[in-house]
Order: sequence, then C-alpha cells, then structure tokens
Amino acid sequence: MDSYRVLVVDDDKEIRDAIEIYLRNEGITVVKAQDGIEAIEVLNEQDIHLIILDVMMPRQDGITTTFKIRESKNIPIIMLSAKSEDMDKVWGLQVGADDYVTKPFNPLELLARVKSQLRRYVTLGHYDGAQKLVNLNGLTLDQTAKEVAVNGEVVKLTPIEYKIVELLMLHAGRVFSISEIYERVWKEPGFNAENTVAVHIRKIREKIEIDPKNPRFLKVVWGIGYKMEK
Repeated sequence: MDSYRVLVVDDDKEIRDAIEIYLRNEGITVVKAQDGIEAIEVLNEQDIHLIILDVMMPRQDGITTTFKIRESKNIPIIMLSAKSEDMDKVWGLQVGADDYVTKPFNPLELLARVKSQLRRYVTLGHYDGAQKLVNLNGLTLDQTAKEVAVNGEVVKLTPIEYKIVELLMLHAGRVFSISEIYERVWKEPGFNAENTVAVHIRKIREKIEIDPKNPRFLKVVWGIGYKMEK
C-alpha cells in the first residue's frame, strides 16, 4: 500500500486522526480535510487515490461533495455516516459513492474496504496517474474508449476533433491560443493555423452543442483563443 494517498474528510478531528493512525500503519499517506469545500481544494492540488468522506458536515456536506467530485473524477469514495437507514445508503451510492460505512465503525473493517477499493482502482487498471473519465455538465470524455458523449449519447468525432476536445476538457476553464491548440494537436508549429483550427472548432460545435451559434461547452475568448467551460 506504499505511495497510496487517501483523503479523509470529516468535521470530527478525533475521527480524522483515528483513521489516519490505522491507514499510516499500512503505509498509506493520509491527507485530511474538515469539510467538503476543503476536500475539493485538496483534490485540485494533489493526486488522491481514494476518499473517505463523512456525510454530515458544515459548509458542504458529503452528498454535495460527492456530486461535485463525480463531475470530473472517478476516484473511489467511501462514505461515512451515523445514519443506518437503507435509504441513506442508497442515496449516497446513487450520487456516486463506491461504498458506505456506518458510524460507529470497526477500524479494521474500514481498512479492509479501503484496501479493496484501492486494489480495484489501482491494481486492476482504473488508475494510471491520469484522469480517464471527465464529465463537464453532461459533456463526457472517456479517455479509455477515446469517446465523447453528450448527455450519455456518444458523438462521432474525427481523431483530430477528439484530440482538440480532449485537450480542452482536461484543462477545463483554461484558454488556449489557436497556435497552442495547433501545436499540441497537430504536433507542428502553429503558423497561420487560424483557419484550420476554426474549421475544426466549428465542426466540433455542430456535434456537441444544441445551438452551435450559442455554445454551452466550447467557448471563444475573443482575441485570445478557445476554452471548454467548467
């Protein structure tokens, strides 16, 4: 389990510290957060392999946090909750949790579940250090299948169109200049690339946008370039 990094999110410091002790005894690196907002910040800054996430927390609860995480990441999530009703578990799993542990919990049982999820995610090929599945408000990029889907429906893109979408989705919110897009996708200097890139952007919009003239996903930043809206 060496080199694995687990994010423990709970507003109770004693619980965070107790989980940390058991995980570190197994050689797992532990990162801690006290609420959902802090957890999202950690995920944007560090490479995390698994999340242990409490449901009831101030500022942002575990359900909301899971929903936000699942917009862009497929990291395993184990939910913790003092509630034991079946519907609470069902709701947690429906929004994207992979497992559910009820408080008070047996630390050894939690550790076994952590190991199982890490094994599934890392050893069986779901993780290779790069994000494989990205979802931006209904636009989904599947790097394994090399597919892009809108609201679950796969759209047919040419290899070049796919590479442009992949570049922009993996860096959602960042503006790329036309020459930078050309150089990264075509692997050639981006001299006089305006028309070439513009034609491909137009074709991509026709395939992924409901109204290509008023794009929801692929935005132009006038005088600079293009970006994929977060």
